[in-house]
Amino acid sequence: MSTENEGTAVPPAPSAPPVPVDAPAASAHQERPAPDGGTSTAPMPPVPPNAPGAAQDHGAPGSPAPQNGPSAGHGSPEHGFGHGAQGAPAFGGPAGSPPPPDASWPPPSYGDGGAGHGAGGWGSSYQQPAPKKGGGRGRLVAAVLAAALVAGGAGGGLGYTLAKENDTGGSTTVSASTSGGDIKREPGTVAAVAAKALPSTVTIEAESSSGEGGTGTGFVFDTQGHIVTNNHVVAEAVDGGELSVTFPNGKKYDAEVVGNAQGYDVAVIKLDNAPSDLKPLPLGNSDEVAVGDSTIAIGAPFGLSNTVTTGIISAKNRPVASSDGTGSQASYMSALQTDASINPGNSGGPLLDAQGNVIGINSAIQSTSNGGFGTGQAGSIGLGFAIPINQAKYVAQELIRTGKPVYAKIGASVSLEDTSGGAKITEQGAGGSEAVEPGGPADKAGLRPGDVITKLDDRVIDSGPTLIGEIWTHKPGDEVTITYERGGKEHTTELTLGSRVGDN
Repeated sequence: MSTENEGTAVPPAPSAPPVPVDAPAASAHQERPAPDGGTSTAPMPPVPPNAPGAAQDHGAPGSPAPQNGPSAGHGSPEHGFGHGAQGAPAFGGPAGSPPPPDASWPPPSYGDGGAGHGAGGWGSSYQQPAPKKGGGRGRLVAAVLAAALVAGGAGGGLGYTLAKENDTGGSTTVSASTSGGDIKREPGTVAAVAAKALPSTVTIEAESSSGEGGTGTGFVFDTQGHIVTNNHVVAEAVDGGELSVTFPNGKKYDAEVVGNAQGYDVAVIKLDNAPSDLKPLPLGNSDEVAVGDSTIAIGAPFGLSNTVTTGIISAKNRPVASSDGTGSQASYMSALQTDASINPGNSGGPLLDAQGNVIGINSAIQSTSNGGFGTGQAGSIGLGFAIPINQAKYVAQELIRTGKPVYAKIGASVSLEDTSGGAKITEQGAGGSEAVEPGGPADKAGLRPGDVITKLDDRVIDSGPTLIGEIWTHKPGDEVTITYERGGKEHTTELTLGSRVGDN
């Protein structure tokens, strides 16, 4: 579940998708292969050789895992987790270079390209496909459309002739009792929820000082003009870049980054000269969400702003580790999983329940290695992941208050090795430091290098990334029960979570 984000500029979204006239060229940036390998593309229907407009020329058809991982609490400048003696990222020590990602622990791709990132990221840039020379699938599509239009014309003429011959002078049509403008949609319907939420959902364009950028989504958080989105959507504009926010009514505002949290993948931006009539979206309770609950996602997939899709919650507490593929710090979450269609450009947008309450922030997708759209970009295969709103709300409030993220930590370096046995505390921390921070929470709780953490409260821990995601659902100062194995025996201990301020 790797992530690679493109960095091309994003043109304004078209009012309607263009009709392909030739086979799209493959994107220069490819999504990192997903665990299941390649993709499949549904074949186009055959076109009879003698059909009008039929195409005569068809184009051709379409790293080892780190042994030691981030300790739950400290970070390095690049990945935020540092490295242990064996190359393991660590939460508790000096910064180090991140190890190359491993297919054995594949993080999902961001559902957009992010600002300045690309295929597979939520805020990914949208690039018009370049035409290929020759026939190709585009010509086949055009031929199929042409044939369908000709056949439709013939059918219409025949229907008219038959109707004329059998016309008795009367009409058999029945008109609706109300016109479209008089239709009332009951609260709780998708149409009613969308109509209420769309005016408070925005499209974000971010551009770096070098001109690279992309699009993503965000939503109104309060009446002061704060907008919540993903960190990877606005990352390019953090240092000297430019941000603009466009509302569905076409009004556009400049904005600036208030604060961003790489580890959480949450950011807050603020509108310049915010209007006085902003309507924040109501925040739900993600802890009360159940598998099977209806979901509604709003965003700008592939630059198509104000797009609404629906689905259900297909899983809860899904451990997700995602990266934008640029070497920046990875993000970890215990995610809400949904099958609502989420694509590049949806990142940072709201995931709503059936009442229109925000229950999550759309952040990542699992995708096949090639999107199957002809551009190389990843697309929805029904596995999307959202940051639970209870966690995102806390992070956003801290960013508004101080401009910096605050992370809960246990003060120990854990392995990121993909195992099912638990999260193992490494023998050595980042840069040769101690794996268990002296005087830190883990030290006070009696944990030692070599201990394998198997539970945090009632949540089963099967790996280091799962432990990190679970710790980050808590706040500093929370008391948790740690279950661990040492020497083949199971033990439990109480631990009070510490805190780390900032991503570095």
